[in-house]
Amino acid sequence: MGREERFPVWEAALLAGVAAAFATGLVGVYLSMPHSDYSFLKLPKNLQELQILTDHLEDYTSDYTVQVLVGYCAVYIFMQTFMIPGTIFMSLLAGALFGQLGGVALVVFAATAGASSCYFLSKLIGKPLVFSLWPDKLGFFQKQVAKRREKLLNYMLFLRVTPTLPNTFINLASPIVDVPYHIFFLATFIGLIPAAYVTVRAGIVLGDLSSLSDLYDKQSIALLFLIGVVSVTPTLLGKNEKQQGKGPEMVASSS
Repeated sequence: MGREERFPVWEAALLAGVAAAFATGLVGVYLSMPHSDYSFLKLPKNLQELQILTDHLEDYTSDYTVQVLVGYCAVYIFMQTFMIPGTIFMSLLAGALFGQLGGVALVVFAATAGASSCYFLSKLIGKPLVFSLWPDKLGFFQKQVAKRREKLLNYMLFLRVTPTLPNTFINLASPIVDVPYHIFFLATFIGLIPAAYVTVRAGIVLGDLSSLSDLYDKQSIALLFLIGVVSVTPTLLGKNEKQQGKGPEMVASSS
C-alpha cells in the first residue's frame, strides 16, 4: 500500500492530541466565566441560532472581553484546523460583537491562525486525506503552482480572494504541492481581508439578514473578482514577457 493511502496510528494519535489541546483551552475559558446557564453556547447552524448566541454574548463581552476573545479565537482556529463548516457564522458574530474594525482584525487573525494550523497539520498527516478526497483537484493545483512558481504569491492571493478553489482545500493541499509557508501566510493574511470586511459588515446589521445569500450582493462579488484579477495580473504579465523574450532566441537558433 502506498504512503499516501495509509493513515498510520501515530498520525491519528497526533491528530487526537491537537484536538485535545484545543478542547482543554476551551474548557479553561468556560471555567473562567461566571456561573450561569450556558445552554446557548453552541456552534450556530443558521442565522436564527446565531442571533440567539449574539444576544447572550453581548451581555458578557463588555465585562469578560478577554475570555470572549480567547474563546472566540480558540473556536475559530479549531474549526479551521479540523475543517468544521460554519466559520462564516463566526465571522458574522465578530461583526455583531466587536464592530467593523475590531471584527475584521479578529476574523483575519483567527482565520490566518487556523489556516496556518491546518497547513502544518496537513504537512504532517494530511497527504492520505487530500489524495483520497481531491485527487483530480490536487493534480490541477500542483500543475498551476509549478507553472507560477516565480509569481506564486500573486497566484495564491488570487485563489484567496476569488472562489476558484475552496479555502479548505487550499489549506490542506498547499504544503503537499510545496507552497512555502511564508507565501501561504502572506496570501492568506492579505487575501482574506476583502471577504472578512464584507462578512463582518453584514454581522453589524445581523438582524437585517434573512439568509446567507444576502451577504454577497453583485457589488461585493464584483469587487472581490476585481481584486483577484489585479492580484494575478503580475503573473500574467510576467508570463507574456517570458514568451516574448524567447522569441528572438528561437529565431536565432533556427537561422
